[in-house]
Amino acid sequence: MCMGIPLQIHALSDDGTAGLCISRDGRHTETLDLRLVGPQPVGGWVLAFLGAARSVLTAEDAAQIADALEAVTAVQRGEPVDHLFADLIDREPELPDFLKA
Repeated sequence: MCMGIPLQIHALSDDGTAGLCISRDGRHTETLDLRLVGPQPVGGWVLAFLGAARSVLTAEDAAQIADALEAVTAVQRGEPVDHLFADLIDREPELPDFLKA
């Protein structure tokens, strides 16, 4: 299975087509091909798949994805995950518009 990882751009190549990117927790560093997403600023967030940035993320989206990935690891260890989904606690789930009758 291939999962996207949110990474923050910390440095760019001279021509801007590659970027040194680091995960939120600093445990994952990778040089990504940025040509699919176009020019990006240092400090921006991207979703990385197999050595390439596939989409541009907001900082909030990057944090939510990182929290979800952290939750997968926590579940495997038998740890609680509610704190990683604070935006979902105490609210009713909503159907997408196309599923509403």
